[in-house]
Amino acid sequence: MSTQFLTVSPSPHIHSEETVKKLMYGVIIAMLPALAISFFVFGIGAIYVTLLSVLSCVIVEYMLTRYVLKKESTIMDGSAIITGILIAFNVPSSLPWWAVVLGSIVAIGVGKSAFGGLGNNPFNPALVGRVFLLVSFPVQMTSWPVPFISRFQFMDATTGATPLAVIKEGIDAGIPVSELMKEIPSYLNLFLGGLGGSIGEISAIGLFIGFLYMLWKKIITWHTPIAMLGTVFVFTGILWLMNPDKYIDPVFHLITGGVLLGAFFMATDYVTSPMTTKGMLIYGVGIGFITVVIRVFGSYPEGVSFAILIMNGFVPIMNKYIKPKRFGNKKNG
Repeated sequence: MSTQFLTVSPSPHIHSEETVKKLMYGVIIAMLPALAISFFVFGIGAIYVTLLSVLSCVIVEYMLTRYVLKKESTIMDGSAIITGILIAFNVPSSLPWWAVVLGSIVAIGVGKSAFGGLGNNPFNPALVGRVFLLVSFPVQMTSWPVPFISRFQFMDATTGATPLAVIKEGIDAGIPVSELMKEIPSYLNLFLGGLGGSIGEISAIGLFIGFLYMLWKKIITWHTPIAMLGTVFVFTGILWLMNPDKYIDPVFHLITGGVLLGAFFMATDYVTSPMTTKGMLIYGVGIGFITVVIRVFGSYPEGVSFAILIMNGFVPIMNKYIKPKRFGNKKNG
């Protein structure tokens, strides 16, 4: 009588048609509506910065992967393209070429390749590059071309403050919110893209379309984005109800700045976000809370990038201690 053995291979045990390349290019497709609107609003400056950022990221990744890490080139998997687009999304359309290239080098070289490449980086590479540029070159990173004025003009120098900056500076000066709102475009214009800011954050509707596409294609789940947006809404709503002359309403916080961009395209990064549903919810709440603290009580009018990077640092701990119950565990009852 022969003995038969059951061979169990290492996880994962469930196979699907999803590949890294397919998921990455799905994210790129989801970015196209916001990218198209930014091109329309900011003109050739946005096109130039985006193309330069993508090209720089692809070249840097190829060089580092091939000649430093001694691995097969990964530029065709789409991850470098996504990093390039996200860097462009997080900077003004008037950013000098050398700053775009430098941000791409830091993002790929320090934020990604220094940890071993795709799948090993603890921090979102695009945000590493963005924060480096913000800290190193604050003037260039906070010179925002005015929407529509810069359309079809190359690197137009006409600049203005973002709605978040106007509100932040006004509140710090003791001006009531009701007076400050007279300088802000209508909420409909803000939702459609009629505001100054980074290339990828100016159109809430474009970002929402991309979010719905990723949900439909099951590229991401709703947990992190909704937890983050819900936290921002609740905390800013409480502050607004306490003193509407000192604090802006929660809808304004959601449709201005980088909240939607961060929630949909950066906080959901596979490598730097938690693996479990509970972890995703905690992660999203943490990002939302830190964002509000920085925006309302800090010196910066925006805090999304810092909040995501801070919570990236907690992801390994969450993955270690927040796990689903093992199948067959007696504690399951």
